[in-house]
Amino acid sequence: MSVTDLERPQVRAVAKWVRISPRKARLVVDHIRGRTVPEARTVLAFTSRAAAREVEKVLRSAVANAEANHELIGDTLYVSEAHVDDGVTIKRWQPRARGRVARIKKRTCHITIKLSPVDGVTPARRAPGTDEVEEVVEAPATESAGALTPEEQKAAAKTRRPREVAPKAEPEAAEPEAETEVAEPQAEAAPETEASAEAEAEENKEKPKRRAPRVRRKKKEEESES
Repeated sequence: MSVTDLERPQVRAVAKWVRISPRKARLVVDHIRGRTVPEARTVLAFTSRAAAREVEKVLRSAVANAEANHELIGDTLYVSEAHVDDGVTIKRWQPRARGRVARIKKRTCHITIKLSPVDGVTPARRAPGTDEVEEVVEAPATESAGALTPEEQKAAAKTRRPREVAPKAEPEAAEPEAETEVAEPQAEAAPETEASAEAEAEENKEKPKRRAPRVRRKKKEEESES
């Protein structure tokens, strides 16, 4: 190891027990080794392999460590080391024909990425107090910056004037309704109705009840048979 390697700061990020085969992860890691952080992000974004998503997470973690712990700028770094180690293999079984068993191996891996500044370039560091948000002062509006024309100002002034609300008319007093005379029921009508009801009852008693013709025919038939 040379003196330059000792003086050069390195930032590392590791993801352990990733449920991806080490061989599949190594195919993706080989594409970003030696590239700058912006280039590595672009390559991973357009890589169709599933392992690219996991490698991108580790790269973002390494950039966050460099910016938070070492006050470095992530875009000025490059991927100095990137390797994948084998993890524990999870063994499962699957039944097959004739009572046999097939072994299933679910492999895991450990992804390691190291970042360091470019050779011959001093590492760019953040200036103290850059995290504070600066107050933005708006410049006065001009005609080129979207200022209102005189005609638009007059129209806006008209719309801002308060509308005159007309006084509500007082409700007129309701005229007193004319009193309606209720006719009293005539007392003489009651006895007439009672007399008519009694007369109808007497007439009904005097009228003889008529039998149905069918009953008479049945009686004649019975007498003739006897």
